[in-house]
Amino acid sequence: MNTLHSKLLRELWQLKGQMASIALVVATGIMTVLTMRGSYDTLVQAQQSYYAQTRFADAWAPLKRAPNSLRERIQAIPGVANVDTRVSFLATLDLPGLDAPAQARLVSLPEQRRPEINDIRIRSGRYLAPGAASEVLISSKFADARALKPGDTLRAIINGRARTLDIVGVAISPEHTYAVPPGALYPDDKRYGVLWMGRKVLGPAYDMDGAFNEAVLTLSPQANPQAVLSRIDTLLDPYGGLGAYLRKDQASHLILQGELDSNKVMGTVVPAVFLGVAAFLLNLVLTRLIATQRGEIAVLKAFGYRSREVAIHYLLFAMAAVAFGAAIGAVAGTLLGSAYVNLYGAYFDFPQLDYQLSPLLLAIATAITVVAAAAGALLAVRRAALLPPAEAMRPEPPASFKPGWLERSGLARTLPSSARMVLRNVQRKPLQALLSSLGVSFSVAILIIGLAMFDGVQWMMDLQFRVIQREDLSVSFDEPRTVAVTYDFYNLPGVTRVEAYRLAPARLRSGHFEKEIAIQGLAPDGRLRRIVSASGGEQPLPAEGLVLSAILARQLHLTVGDQVDVAFLEGQRRRMQLPVAGIVDDLLGVSATMNRDALQRAIGGPVMVSGAYLSVAADALPQLERTLKAAPAVAGVASPSTMLASFEKQMDDSLFIAVGFLLGFACVIAVAVIYNGARISLSERGRELASLRVMGFRRSEAAMLLLGEQALITLMAIPIGWLLGYGLSYAVVAALQTDTYRIPLVVHAPTYLLAAAIVVAAAVASGALVRRRINRLDLIAVLKTRE
Repeated sequence: MNTLHSKLLRELWQLKGQMASIALVVATGIMTVLTMRGSYDTLVQAQQSYYAQTRFADAWAPLKRAPNSLRERIQAIPGVANVDTRVSFLATLDLPGLDAPAQARLVSLPEQRRPEINDIRIRSGRYLAPGAASEVLISSKFADARALKPGDTLRAIINGRARTLDIVGVAISPEHTYAVPPGALYPDDKRYGVLWMGRKVLGPAYDMDGAFNEAVLTLSPQANPQAVLSRIDTLLDPYGGLGAYLRKDQASHLILQGELDSNKVMGTVVPAVFLGVAAFLLNLVLTRLIATQRGEIAVLKAFGYRSREVAIHYLLFAMAAVAFGAAIGAVAGTLLGSAYVNLYGAYFDFPQLDYQLSPLLLAIATAITVVAAAAGALLAVRRAALLPPAEAMRPEPPASFKPGWLERSGLARTLPSSARMVLRNVQRKPLQALLSSLGVSFSVAILIIGLAMFDGVQWMMDLQFRVIQREDLSVSFDEPRTVAVTYDFYNLPGVTRVEAYRLAPARLRSGHFEKEIAIQGLAPDGRLRRIVSASGGEQPLPAEGLVLSAILARQLHLTVGDQVDVAFLEGQRRRMQLPVAGIVDDLLGVSATMNRDALQRAIGGPVMVSGAYLSVAADALPQLERTLKAAPAVAGVASPSTMLASFEKQMDDSLFIAVGFLLGFACVIAVAVIYNGARISLSERGRELASLRVMGFRRSEAAMLLLGEQALITLMAIPIGWLLGYGLSYAVVAALQTDTYRIPLVVHAPTYLLAAAIVVAAAVASGALVRRRINRLDLIAVLKTRE
């Protein structure tokens, strides 16, 4: 076998360009698996570890006010393992350099011990000192965004009174891993943060001395979660219970889990596509590459080498490319995986995020490529080995000598000779041409997947922030106010239109399905906030009944015309049946919307509003934000333009990078397939091209015969790739539907053209490399007859 080993090394060096391109395809498949699926596994492990170490709650029970003695009755509920009570409120922050009011979530901490549930991790500084009236801990992202550190101070409006707070530490918490302002879906770290204060300080500030307004619980393993929540709601109802909910509905966990679920889809579907494409291309390329060596295989057999020895020789030939690609893929996948995980660390507060290379993932990905390579290599060797050596040493005869459809149609007479030769060669080997086109089409499809994400996200942003949310400012109150307060807005500078809205927390129930949600009541004649479907069509606001998000309707198994049981969790706490008047296929969040007047009649009591949408003259916006900043009843001010900027930044940092990966990987596939196809065709047709040169064909004309065939295959691949890309994009988008957001399937015409242009550019680059080899053909050496 030493002679065969020498031959193997010599041929690997001679075919180093083709081997490198095959190795890059293998590396791409393995790298994608390790980057995307490995990142998902790392994030899940970090989440589970963090939750376990900090004893993250299983359930939350917010309420208006209850005495501390009620804690023992909650603890006694069957299924409750542990209970902690606390005080939690929203407060306004007066931040320097910021015209609009900022918000903070104030959360109490025990002063003598650490929390038994939802413990915090201190990043810098120290824990609160007992009895310190002005000490606070602040959330890490807020501290970074505002350049705050221990020793700095903050000015806050706590229960209508301005106070200066001393920062003694920076911390993170599992229930604020992804900190978003109330009612928002994306973080605004410069204007929203979490502040932790001592229980004995924060409680009296809100008339909560000896009382609490939130309970957090852990449940025993054998507990029935819904039964526990029902008992808690019954117990807290006299104290203004706002509806207990499980971890799956907690804001931070919901968004984090939605992101992990999306990452799981992308980390499973996309790597599966890449690995499948890599395996297909590996099989395709090696089958053709080794088939060109049928003469060498015949000579080896003629010299006495057994079929088994020849098979092992060419199997090692294939495995060399796989091993090289696997090594590159493992290193690159680990580096890209670390970068991808660190990207999540910019938005999610984990105590530690370290990418770990998974040997199992690497083994699975490598095994798939090894099987594909072995199948391609052994199939070609078997075909050649079955032939008698004398027969195998001859060039492979043409597939057919009969006139093809080109001649029969008469089209051949209208084409130049070079074009006829290209078309004849393709029609004589239709399966080979089809498989080659399919390989190139996969690179087009992968580009369509990535670019379609751009189109879908852009559509979603335009729809949400330019069509649905048309206000300049959204103002929320600290508690529902009388409708008369909306008239005061017209006295503020620059305000041209005011539309008040009402939010009412409620529990929707249909059969044994239920969901807690804040029903939003919009103005009947509203123009600043509308109900619009994903397609851009406006949903009229009905005089009576609810308009539900399509995803919420599916969760509750409701259709238009059904009755849904609604239990309001504030005011007179009424319970009634309301009709489903409409279902809208929206894109962000989960919503239930009503006519504001109808909602008020359902709630009962005096007419109240929760906030207002404002249309403001552009030059008056800064002054108005400063005015609202000083208003004690204003809990928060949001701007669609600010939310859009935050959304776009997150998309820039995550989606754009992911699409950049797809772009690079697709180019690798396109170059590998086209370059290898051209090089193999050159090996198969070298004698033919040299003969044409001797007969007087110029170099450009000879190159045209070879590269024209590859150009035709590429052009055939583009429409196939468009169809494949659309189908795969549909599958990916369908799998990415979450309560947080739903990316629509939108593929604009420029996306198809851009994908085609990128693949054509890759084909041109590959053609230029092969053209150099055609120009360097040694005519005499090629034309020598083998003896």
